[in-house]
Amino acid sequence: MTILAPIPAAAVEFAPEVTYLNTSSWGLLPRRTIAAVKALADENAAGRRVGAGSLDAVEAARAGFARLAGVHPDRVATGSSVAVHVGLVAASLPPEAEVLCPEGEFSSVVSPFALRGDLRMRYVPLDGLAAAVRPSTALVAFSAVQSADGRVADLAAVRAAAAAHGARTLLDATQAAGWFPLDAGAYDYTVTGGFKFLLCPRGTSFLTVTEEAQETLRPLFAGWVSAGAPWADNYGPLKRLDPTARGFDEPPAFLSYHGAEHSLALLAEVGADTLYAHATGLAARLRAGLTGLGHAVVPGESAIVSVPGLAGRQPHLADAGIAVSAPAGSLRISCHLYNTEADTDRVLTFLA
Repeated sequence: MTILAPIPAAAVEFAPEVTYLNTSSWGLLPRRTIAAVKALADENAAGRRVGAGSLDAVEAARAGFARLAGVHPDRVATGSSVAVHVGLVAASLPPEAEVLCPEGEFSSVVSPFALRGDLRMRYVPLDGLAAAVRPSTALVAFSAVQSADGRVADLAAVRAAAAAHGARTLLDATQAAGWFPLDAGAYDYTVTGGFKFLLCPRGTSFLTVTEEAQETLRPLFAGWVSAGAPWADNYGPLKRLDPTARGFDEPPAFLSYHGAEHSLALLAEVGADTLYAHATGLAARLRAGLTGLGHAVVPGESAIVSVPGLAGRQPHLADAGIAVSAPAGSLRISCHLYNTEADTDRVLTFLA
């Protein structure tokens, strides 16, 4: 088996006090990110920061995400949560539009559609998603990587089926962006929470939208940042929306975005290929070891390893200083740039 060397930047930026394999719940904050948040908090406390934060930091975070997502920054809107981004898309659909989703999809992806009450929802198994697209389907909403068990969707097949039937696509990249190669421009919309594999503080999220799909979005959450010109249109109705995706920006949580700028810069320094190889390599080591111990593991090439039926071991792992999670009755172990073979081997030793 290939020996995976630690990523040098990880030793500089992270110092967890536990064996941390729970990035699917939230990612560790790099030291540089913490320093930026603390610096802004100190400036706010001292009254030295005009406006409570810098829109330049928001633009830097937007550009950093755009690089990871493979799109121009003009196609990225910044916000605070996936649910708000999905809600914007949900509000753009006409009554009785058909929305197709995988069974067991994360609530923030499906609830804004389902709770509207006048849309037709269909749910199918993930591996049958592409085959289930039909001429009446208006939108396919799904995650690149499933939150509950780390399964990776057949992205190419879903895109092809949606294109063949004229359906739009909404991809949630929250469990993917930061380790999985993302081509956001291949989907009408992508939504991504920043606090997991992107290692950003909570309160950061990103919406990408193609120019064509943007024409159908309603500016339900338009505020002072939606004009695109900072501080230029703060009173009365906006005279115009920014013509780019910035027209769908939410007013920024400055503390979060001052940190996000640096987290995304770190990921760019490490490089997408290195992130993917490292995370999936460690996960493969875990799968092989768990299989050898007689455990049934969800197969696949994902940074997230899921073991059905072992959720009851999570509290015992926590007592031993090993941080994992246990959604939907499975033990979920997720690997990222700060993990090493020693981390995965410690889990295997404990579960032996």
